[in-house]
Order: sequence, then structure tokens, then C-alpha cells
Amino acid sequence: MSDLLTIEGLRAGYGAVEVLRGVDLRIAPGELVALLGSNGAGKTTLNSVVSGLVPTWAGRVVFDGQDLTGAHYRQVVQAGLIQVPEGRKVFPNLSVLENLELGAFTRARERRADNLTRVFDTFPRLRERQAQLAGTMSGGEQQMLAIGRGLMAEPKLLILDEPSLGLSPLLVEEMFALIAQLRAGGLAILLVEQNVGQSLEIADRAYVMENGSIRFSGTSAELLASDTLRQAYLGV
Repeated sequence: MSDLLTIEGLRAGYGAVEVLRGVDLRIAPGELVALLGSNGAGKTTLNSVVSGLVPTWAGRVVFDGQDLTGAHYRQVVQAGLIQVPEGRKVFPNLSVLENLELGAFTRARERRADNLTRVFDTFPRLRERQAQLAGTMSGGEQQMLAIGRGLMAEPKLLILDEPSLGLSPLLVEEMFALIAQLRAGGLAILLVEQNVGQSLEIADRAYVMENGSIRFSGTSAELLASDTLRQAYLGV
């Protein structure tokens, strides 16, 4: 089976500062891949480059057979590569329903009603609160809304950037269970996280970034069996 996303030798940065130093990464259709690493490792920059928000210096990004290297973010979204950014980024003064409808602005607009039903089935809490202003919701509810908004665009690949950030331990458990549920439904997911232990519990494979390069990669079982990785990232 050919890969859904292939990243080869990716280099990028800001100004004269190189952040990504030749990153290789691949994701197959329906696969849940975790991209792990501490703050400042380059994970969010990689997302931004793949999503068309930061220019590519060198290397290639191929998604679903299309070369998206250096593509405009609108073209990336139209191809079906959808990012749920770190910090949720919901529109606080719009209702839950309005936030969700904006998710279908560029892609899948004609199937908005069907996709809305699907999102409400996945997140019953959003159905109950569809008239509520997004800014008045809890952090966990806003994260659900941000993911729901991403699903409205019918993603072929969903990038989740730090979805557990700032959530209570109980909500983190709920969030990871939800991500596993989306993957079980056949959705390919790139999970970008600092939470190494729980990410490896649900991921098929994982990459660990350090200083803009991939330091480790393999199946979750292989990485959990690595003494070096466990000591560095799990403290065991």
C-alpha cells in the first residue's frame, strides 16, 4: 500500500535559523502515527510546513499522490490534509454550531449537514451546546470543538497538535480514548504530542524529534522497549 503522506529530507526555519534539519516521515492510510518530542524540538514547525503555513527550504512533501511541497495552505486543505492547531484556536465569539460550519468553508461544503450529524454523534456534548458561545466552554470542550471543526472538512489525514495540552488528567484520558476511536473508524492521524506514554499506547508507529531531526522511529512496542527512549522521555 502506498503511503498517504511522505516527507523526505525536509528542511525549514525562520529567518536564518534552521529548525528542521532533514526530516523523513511517512504515514499510511488509516494509520495513527505519533510525533513526539519536548517543547522546541521542531514538531509544530513541521506541522506548519506540511500545512502550507511556513515555506519549505528543501525536501519534499507528497500527500495522497500530490506534490504539496511549498503549496498554499488552501491547496493543502482542499487535498484533505487538515490540522487542528495547538491551543485549540476556536472562535470565542461564535457559537459551537458556527465554529463547526466554518470547518466546511473550503472543503466538503455540500455535505455539511451530514458531516454535522456525524460530528454530533462523535461529540454528543457539542450537540447539547450548539448555541453556546465557544469562548464560554471549558478547555476540554473547546478541544472537542476544534477536533469536530477539523472533521467537518472530511480529512484524509488529521493532524492533532498537542490535543492534551492544558487538560486535566481525567480529560486527557478521555481525549486519548476519543483519538483511538477516530482511528478505529479508519481515519489517518498524525498525533503531535509531548505526552509520550499515552501517545505510544494508542499509536501504530511513532517518531521522536530532537533539535529538528528524527532521533528514534519505529512501532510503539519497539520504542517502549528502548531503554534509551524510556529513560529520556518516560523517566523509567
